[in-house]
Amino acid sequence: MTIERDSTSQEHPPKQKNAKSHAGGTPAVASALKHVMKTAGPVRGTKALLDLNQTDGFDCPSCAWPDPDDHRATSEFCENGAKAVASEATTRQIGRDFFLKHSIDELLAQSDYWHDQQGRITEPMVLHDGQDHYQPISWDAAFKLIANELNTLDHPDQATFYTSGRASNEAAFLYQLFVRTFGTNNLPDCSNMCHESSGTAMMQSVGVGKGTVTLDDIYQAETIICIGQNPGTNHPRMLSALEKAVENDAQIIAINPLKEAGLVGFAHPQKISGMLGKSTRLASQYLQVNLNGDFALLRALGKEILARKNFDTSFIDEHTQGIEDYRRQCEHSNWDTLTSISGISKKEIQQLADTILRGERKLITCWAMGITQHRNAVATIREITNIHLLIGAIGRPGAGLCPVRGHSNVQGDRTVGIYEKMPETFLAELDREFDLNCPRKHGYDTVESILAMHDGDARVFFALGGNFLQASPDTHFTGKALSKCSLTCHVSTKLNRSHLVTGKTGLILPCLGRSERDTQNEGDQFVTCENSMSIVHMSRGKLKPSSPDLLSEPDIIARLAEATVGNRERINWRWLVGDYDRIRDLIERIIPGFNAFNRRVREPGGFYLPNSAKQRTWNTPSAKAVFSAADLDQIQVGKDRLILQSLRSHDQYNTTIYGLNDRYRGIGMGRRIIFLNPKDMKARDIAPVSLVDIISYWQDGERKVENFYAIPYDIPRGTAAAYFPEVNPLIPLHSTALESNTPTSKSIEISINPVP
Repeated sequence: MTIERDSTSQEHPPKQKNAKSHAGGTPAVASALKHVMKTAGPVRGTKALLDLNQTDGFDCPSCAWPDPDDHRATSEFCENGAKAVASEATTRQIGRDFFLKHSIDELLAQSDYWHDQQGRITEPMVLHDGQDHYQPISWDAAFKLIANELNTLDHPDQATFYTSGRASNEAAFLYQLFVRTFGTNNLPDCSNMCHESSGTAMMQSVGVGKGTVTLDDIYQAETIICIGQNPGTNHPRMLSALEKAVENDAQIIAINPLKEAGLVGFAHPQKISGMLGKSTRLASQYLQVNLNGDFALLRALGKEILARKNFDTSFIDEHTQGIEDYRRQCEHSNWDTLTSISGISKKEIQQLADTILRGERKLITCWAMGITQHRNAVATIREITNIHLLIGAIGRPGAGLCPVRGHSNVQGDRTVGIYEKMPETFLAELDREFDLNCPRKHGYDTVESILAMHDGDARVFFALGGNFLQASPDTHFTGKALSKCSLTCHVSTKLNRSHLVTGKTGLILPCLGRSERDTQNEGDQFVTCENSMSIVHMSRGKLKPSSPDLLSEPDIIARLAEATVGNRERINWRWLVGDYDRIRDLIERIIPGFNAFNRRVREPGGFYLPNSAKQRTWNTPSAKAVFSAADLDQIQVGKDRLILQSLRSHDQYNTTIYGLNDRYRGIGMGRRIIFLNPKDMKARDIAPVSLVDIISYWQDGERKVENFYAIPYDIPRGTAAAYFPEVNPLIPLHSTALESNTPTSKSIEISINPVP
């Protein structure tokens, strides 16, 4: 089966304008309203927006940035949140007639944008072996089909169960309970492809895998470093928090290869000044670091702080270990090497040190995929932590570590058990509560799952949400892996490319969206989510479901579990989903920090989970925060080659494409493009907006994508950037971050050839 027939090709060059100097403002409002009115309609769309992120409404299905603790604006959403809601609340529908009309090959030939525009899937569909059209199937028949496939496997480890970060805590907990009752820990999730490096590094350094700050800390900070992230597109509501910090005299330092509008300035669309186009300057210093030069920059910063002998000796003595090894690494690091690798001058690094060492040293560092998706990601994040440990900037107001998560409940899913390597304490509690014997063997992560499917070691793939094919690296290899399965099944709201590259049998199980009313035996239900700052809060959809045939994710899981493993003395699956309070009672008994779960989550805004590092208690083997003394590391590329990073456009969220524009970067009507430094283009005789082919290199050979438009852009020499999922075929599956096994989507060695 062919994965795509050049589905993202463009007949005409993209339109290019000057990049914007700030984010937000009237254009953001206009874009949000356009998407909502066009897709969801004035009545359904307006109701959805008024419920979005309200204390008695539903949690945004987009990013995981937290809501304010003490108040909620009437319009507590951003442009991209509105796009996500418009996509989910659309009035467009696709069912049996749609699939009867369109064959698999016809659907593969369409773009990802086209797929999203078709509307909500309204009934379960099956693609039988040898058929080229999906057909309707009853829910009971679908669950029987899956159960038969699972129960005829030679071993439970021949099945792998993926989770998207949009699954609620209730769905995720029930899901992992079913999977472990079935007998495997094969629970890959989207964290494996994004912030796995953050969790790995922070557990080693400070004993928690989550951020250590709150919104109030952001407001109180003196310095905020935004490194390897683009909040204007990926978490736009963060901009209002940064603006408030600036108004409180904070200085923001942006460290990013591309000059991004959302780091330069922000015109608050809920303020008159913002609506009139007046923006607040955000970054006081903008360091356009080389791709994969962050480690060297941070090491240079540590070297400068140590040379000044301007660190927190009492904090280091009482709370840390390993300072001497780290000091030696810094002293032995050569300034010329550090500035060459990072692309940042010694003077600029000294200016950065001046900024963070002023006042009370209330430093917060925020980061995202620009840091986590490199080979040396874990070491780089530990280098961030080193800076904080040097000046004691953790565990006090206005200071701490802030990995900014993507999906709106990806952090909560991990908390409630979606992880292939959950600790013994968690598994032992499951055994005790449910009289189980949970498997202890570590399961497959995302990369390992793809390899297992490709090698025939995994035969059934089940996905709770997401677009696995397009989100994963090495798209064509991943597609071949999926096609080798006996069954692939996706719980989804809308059509995506993963539904079109299936095993011998393919299933689509349509579910309720976040915004829709969920009614079970005991009445209307709500679910819960955990945001980037460890706040657990309720999410209650109120819109009429798109179809009467939709089931909620918890209900789908319960019915699948009942069909596959049956009820047990202590687990009555269908009874549990009759009232989600029952699932929350189980979570409370299993997981620390969820005491009085049902009561506290009903309080406006929810509650914070405990965070030991914020209290300066270090859950490490030594009970101390640990300095890292990793050797300096960087990606090395061949002569005349570049380093490519994948990134999002402003009209997408992860693999969901809402439109074909990238307003802040000045791109219109185009996605198959590559951003290049103008001098790199001239050296290769590449004319602006001309077609090129891109070739990536790895130990196992070359990969190629064709017919991309070359766009001159403000980006360091030797680096390039392009949108995913279009360039995901270039990412070698075996090119992963050390320790976390995260695909290196920001460190792809490439060459570029003009198309004759």
